[in-house]
Order: sequence, then C-alpha cells, then structure tokens
Amino acid sequence: MKLFGLFLITIGISWSIEIGSEAPKFAAKDTNGEIHRLADYKGKIVVLEWKNHGCPYVVKHYATDNMQALQRELVDKGVVWFSILSSAPGKQGHVSTEEANRIIADEKSAASAALMDVAGVIGRRYSAKKTPHMFVIDKVGNLAYQGAIDDNSSFFKSTVEGARNYVREAVSALISNETIAVPVTEAYGCSVKY
Repeated sequence: MKLFGLFLITIGISWSIEIGSEAPKFAAKDTNGEIHRLADYKGKIVVLEWKNHGCPYVVKHYATDNMQALQRELVDKGVVWFSILSSAPGKQGHVSTEEANRIIADEKSAASAALMDVAGVIGRRYSAKKTPHMFVIDKVGNLAYQGAIDDNSSFFKSTVEGARNYVREAVSALISNETIAVPVTEAYGCSVKY
C-alpha cells in the first residue's frame, strides 16, 4: 500500500534531472559581482531557489519571513543558499544588480548570495519552471531534492503556517545521513520568465 501511495504522488510530475545524478555545473556572478561556481561548494549542501520578487507565491514566502527564516536556519548549519534571478530583460521580475540588492535588503534575505541569470542559462540547465522552484544538492554534488518548498500551493500568506516544508526535510535528512522521504514534488508558483 505504501508503494502505491508513492506511485500516486509521483504521477504527473515531470523532471529532467534524475535524483542522485550529478547536478548541472554553473558559474554565475552574484548581485555584488562575485563569481560563484557550483564546483567550489563540493563538500557542502547547496540549496537553489528560483526567485521573482513580483510573483505572489514568492511574496507569500518573503512577506511572512518564511523563506528568510529557512535561509537563516540552513545557512547557520553550513548550507550554501543561492537565490537565482532568471527573469529576462523586459519580463516580470527582471532587476538590475542595484535593484536586486535593494530588494534583498528590504526583504532581509539571508541567502548566501543572489545569482544573476538573466539569460536563463542556469534555469534551463535545471529545467526550473516556477518561482519558487527549489533544488537541494548534496555534499558530493548530486541532486537530492527538487520541487516545491512546501505542500501548500496557495498564494495566501495564511497558508505558510502548518505547511510541510520539503526543503527543510531534505536538508535535515542529508545532515543526518538518512534517506530523503520525498525527493521530488511538483513545484508551484509563477512561471520562470525566460
């Protein structure tokens, strides 16, 4: 019965990077001009968060301090957290580095860095479809989780409380050397504006 339940959960979920396979490599500048290469973070757990500050689903998590609280919690445990900005010029969510830094300061983001991906190169490598679309990479550099931040796909801020946080669960399992209970979910939110 348990296997059947897992089958039902995974129906309709499509992804292009297999869990356990090597996470696509990238190098990108952050909003302060520093280059970050995924390869430089081997030995650390890395969280990737696709972000568009104009998306109501992203607003839900930032206006309630849900995203920042999770960032603080995980970064304090040695996790590297990258917010990735893949909105193309002229599309919703596109910002200059100066605008991005102002938004980051206003939101009190605790991400390790926000990476500029205006050409959508990283987003397409990961097949990031939504904001927020979340990925967790293990210490070896393999993809360990991909999908939604939690199990409540409403954009109402009141739905943050009581939601099951898949990213927290995935990182906690990796830290404890346990199997991730739910390694793939369907991401919800606004489409990434490539």
